[in-house]
Amino acid sequence: MIPTQLLHTIGSQVKTFAKDELIFNENDNAKNYYQILSGAVKMSNFNDEGKEFIQGIFYKEQSFGEPPLFIDVKYPAHAISLDETQLFIVPKDEFLKLLQENPDIHLYFTKTLAKRLYYKAIIASEISSQEPAHRILRFLDYLKNDVYNITNSFAFEVPYTRQQIADTLGLRVETTIRAIKNLEKQGKVKIVKRKVFR
Repeated sequence: MIPTQLLHTIGSQVKTFAKDELIFNENDNAKNYYQILSGAVKMSNFNDEGKEFIQGIFYKEQSFGEPPLFIDVKYPAHAISLDETQLFIVPKDEFLKLLQENPDIHLYFTKTLAKRLYYKAIIASEISSQEPAHRILRFLDYLKNDVYNITNSFAFEVPYTRQQIADTLGLRVETTIRAIKNLEKQGKVKIVKRKVFR
């Protein structure tokens, strides 16, 4: 994450998006860096049958959609605000200049992108070969350990809905619900007021 003070210093724009408002479309040219000040953003695309596949959900102080800025390609998915969302928006040239002038921030982005590549490799492997419960557990552990850096048992409240988990892992929502209930019976997750904890 780029410190907010630095974002203000370089004159980044802050823009508010209503719930379910499009931020950018799949195949749009990548022109800006986006960092979430408040709210949440979903990046996803649809297959030929109209089924949604969630590439990622991003929250306060996270950024999204950066890879195309580095390699001059179009966005591989569209981005939509899940709630009323405020974003810092930095033009591509300003963002790249900021990275050149701040090696520590540049290293942070390298690590962030490496984590996302690692996650994509895990998800691809799980989708092709593992049972739904195993896929879900690996996904929750990735979020808990690698994204949110939480170590205590059942201290991580999963920020995804059952539908969003299903759409991320290529599962049906009914399968996801059953698998999570089985994981609860096995003592691997807890469900409190319909919220899942790992």
